Amino acid sequence: MARSATEKPMIRHLALTKARTNLGEVVERVHRNKEYVILEKGGLPVAAMMDIDEFEDYLELHDPEVEEHVRTSSEEFGVGESRAAGELVRELRDQVREQEEPATK
Repeated sequence: MARSATEKPMIRHLALTKARTNLGEVVERVHRNKEYVILEKGGLPVAAMMDIDEFEDYLELHDPEVEEHVRTSSEEFGVGESRAAGELVRELRDQVREQEEPATK
């Protein structure tokens, strides 16, 4: 169940000992419901859990190369140097067809 862009994620705080006892259930809720779980030891937050898809997105966004692509794209969009997605898809399909034509002849 993916949450919408405007929906705030559910954040739960859980003692590390309780998480360890119920690890399978906790992981399932994190994955299925896209919840965040803050793991606490002695009442202090020490770690967090999030769904792997979101974690991969997080890592990707913190990659300097990806950050540069996002910045460049935002600048291009801001000055009107963007195009409709349908146009890009058509262009990519044409390129694929062109690459496949010599192989079929």
